[in-house]
Amino acid sequence: MSNDQPYTAPATFDPAPPTAHCAYDYAQVDVFAENPLEGNALAIFADARGLSTQEMQALARETNLSETTFILPRAPEIERERGVNVRIFLTTEEIPFAGHPTLGTASWLFCHHPIFRGAEQITLDLAVGPITVSFDPPQACDHGVFGTMKQIDPIFSEIRNSTEDRAALAAALNLSVDDLDPNLPAQAVSTGLVFCIVPLKSMEVAARLRIPPQTARPYLDRIDANFFHCITRANPNSGADWHARMQFDTGEDPATGSASGCAIAYLVRHGAVPSGQPIVIEQGIEILRPSRIHVSASIEKNVVTKVFVGDRTIPVASGRFFLPLCTGFQQASFVNPQ
Repeated sequence: MSNDQPYTAPATFDPAPPTAHCAYDYAQVDVFAENPLEGNALAIFADARGLSTQEMQALARETNLSETTFILPRAPEIERERGVNVRIFLTTEEIPFAGHPTLGTASWLFCHHPIFRGAEQITLDLAVGPITVSFDPPQACDHGVFGTMKQIDPIFSEIRNSTEDRAALAAALNLSVDDLDPNLPAQAVSTGLVFCIVPLKSMEVAARLRIPPQTARPYLDRIDANFFHCITRANPNSGADWHARMQFDTGEDPATGSASGCAIAYLVRHGAVPSGQPIVIEQGIEILRPSRIHVSASIEKNVVTKVFVGDRTIPVASGRFFLPLCTGFQQASFVNPQ
């Protein structure tokens, strides 16, 4: 093209749904984010009726995000009584509960659900049971919604803190025993998923954390935990109270809501955080996806309860998937994510 020829913009790409396909709208949001393109990304399928479990799993692989959720709308009276039915998938499997998919999906429903739009509370009917997310309306959805979920009461495993146990733990993490916090023992905790909470000695140790799957997985299997969640006290000028990293077999999570609930339950039980005091856990700093997770937990009659986890969910994208020759509910259009 010569310099004196006018530039002609390419035609806009606007594909029409193929006639032999059914279309499924989805939205993408950033959870535990202060700004767009931070926090933990989540894909949400607005109406998954007609999708098989295998198709949901394939779509979760296609989005290639840490989690993808599928909303299954039901009659209004059922949703009022039991909550909105939601299934959560990793790229590899379905899971009964995870924090950022729960918070992110409820926040999306706060802005889009035909009945619960703008509601102070929205309950999700998950495989682990009903989980309620609370909001303080009014909130402007365009700039993100702040919500807080109440997780189920934690279950604590037996503490294994002998010299041999600490050596085995350090070896599994590719650390030395001196890298572990000398005053806080590791412990497996569950508020829906089991995490081994590992307090580290310092931010310096957290910065060089590289957990090898070949040593981590056998250790986690022995203690019936899903993942390690490593925590340490945050830098004083960070605006956060604790710093966390959650590395898994193929990468690292920018923000882990379920593990954050386990972490605050652990910290309150061990006296590292006062009962009922809200704190901020930062995560994702090392992988350039900074996240802020607001948490609190209480001790009542020697039992840790009232585990709250929350922060902001920001919408960042929307789109549509076409699947060939679907059966059942053909054209999904629960609500336009745009």
